[in-house]
Amino acid sequence: MKKFFVMIMAAVLAVMSLNAQNYLSESKFTDNWYIGINGGATTPLSFDKVFPVNATAGLRIGKDFSPVFGANVEGTTWFGSRVDNGTYYNTGYFDWGEKGHHAFRATNVGLNGTINLMNLFGGYNGKPRVFEATAIAGIGWWHTFVCGGEDYDDLSAKTGLDLTFNLGSSKASALYIEPAVIWNLTYWNGSAPRRVEFNKNYAQFALSVGYVYHFMNSNGEHYFTKVDGVDNSEINALNDQINELRAELAKKPTEVEVIKEVVVEKIVSKGDIVVTFAKGSSDLTKTAMDMLNTIPAGTKVAVEATASPEGGSGLNMELSEERAAEVGFYLKNRGVNVVSEKGLGVTGPDSQRIARVILK
Repeated sequence: MKKFFVMIMAAVLAVMSLNAQNYLSESKFTDNWYIGINGGATTPLSFDKVFPVNATAGLRIGKDFSPVFGANVEGTTWFGSRVDNGTYYNTGYFDWGEKGHHAFRATNVGLNGTINLMNLFGGYNGKPRVFEATAIAGIGWWHTFVCGGEDYDDLSAKTGLDLTFNLGSSKASALYIEPAVIWNLTYWNGSAPRRVEFNKNYAQFALSVGYVYHFMNSNGEHYFTKVDGVDNSEINALNDQINELRAELAKKPTEVEVIKEVVVEKIVSKGDIVVTFAKGSSDLTKTAMDMLNTIPAGTKVAVEATASPEGGSGLNMELSEERAAEVGFYLKNRGVNVVSEKGLGVTGPDSQRIARVILK
């Protein structure tokens, strides 16, 4: 069992490192930090004696490396459980000793890794969902305060699931419910040699409720706006600029070249509509959909799409075809007469991630 968990943690850390590289290169160290508080109760995982439960309070500080992977440091305090007749109350073999005067019975400080399961399997579209499920697992240091005896320390671990509800339009705050298991990995019963093991008889089931606040990032948001290394705000700004240039072109029936750091492409007709895409993506942004919504139902159009020079020619051709099909599909659903959808691949060194709607 121990080897299994070690292998899982090693795999998670390896994938986290690879996935985080792109996002770390695109954001600052001070971005995507959060702080949270929580409270709850624990009981032995064996459930042989559920009550009385043990009250807990905790504080966590963490950072998201990407929309999928993150990490946090969490400190938890256990308040003393009731002890009947002055005897020991063994809480899943976290021995807390006889009834005494300690305000805190035990503390645990852990380093946890997190995996946002919703974004891992459902993708991330530039803004957190209202509801998210995040797996959490880590290693920690458990300290027990013994009344009338010597305190002792153990190696601990945590495995759990955060069921999170993101609040408000800014998604800066969140409430979560967390069922978890706190494992005493090195419990010693006084006879057998001490060893590291995951054993339900030496573990606590914990249920807590918490509040998290995500600090504002350098981009003015409280969450990642990066998708495949491209900032959504940059895409939207580029779409807005193209739209403005189209308005100017309507007043000047001449050929205009659109430029924003790189050449986007020539708009050869004042009726053409051009929308842009994120790198490696065929998904339409909200700004792109707003532009396509200006085309009246029944209008006859043709769609052509291109890709930027990065990547192989086969992949770029397939990606351009997907972009053309995505635009065509969206327009057809609005009643627009799409006569053709064509992917052009890479059309030259200045080829960009765009789709052009040509009015017939």
